[in-house]
Amino acid sequence: MLVDTGHLPGDVRAVDQTQHGATITLGYSLKLASIELSSSVKDYSFRQDHSLTIIGPSISQLISVRTVFALIIINKAGGLVYNKTFHEGGLNKISTNDYLVLAGTFHGVHAITSRINPIKNIPPPPAANGLANRPEPSSGLEVLETENFRLQCFNTMTGTKFLLITDSTQTNVDVTLRRIYDLYSDYVMKNPFYSLEMPIRCDMFDRKLLSYIREINNR
Repeated sequence: MLVDTGHLPGDVRAVDQTQHGATITLGYSLKLASIELSSSVKDYSFRQDHSLTIIGPSISQLISVRTVFALIIINKAGGLVYNKTFHEGGLNKISTNDYLVLAGTFHGVHAITSRINPIKNIPPPPAANGLANRPEPSSGLEVLETENFRLQCFNTMTGTKFLLITDSTQTNVDVTLRRIYDLYSDYVMKNPFYSLEMPIRCDMFDRKLLSYIREINNR
């Protein structure tokens, strides 16, 4: 039976699911080396008709699909000011109270890890004008990774934290976080009706953010 390929990589033309495996028809430009298969794949064969026969348990476990699942923004006091889910089928739903607990817990853990420094602080060399350079602060917890998802933190100079939850194979997450921060700066911080440290309710930010994440998830 031919299954929907809407959430599969663009070079996958069709998937024929069988009881013992799957036959995946590939685009002409795709090479075998560029196919990402999970460890659950037991065997595969690549034929000249651009089809790849895979022996594995299910289609969802055969091909690694890179996805951005959710964004959480925490203010400098550890309060949850924004959370948005981008992929409904990717994460188990949790309550708003759980998100509040997650924000407060991560804020506390981040503060503790930023103080853990096994290397003795060395004073930075003086600047050209003779004044001492300001030492770089410890970054604290930046990445939390499991076999099912990856959580990466971008901490701003003002203490606001952006937590992006993605698939564990997602690449360039730091670039994505920087772009999200740019959108936040343009459409939240420059909004005259927004109060600092309060929950974010900016329609333009929501639209720009959803458009940007949709581009990533549809690649």
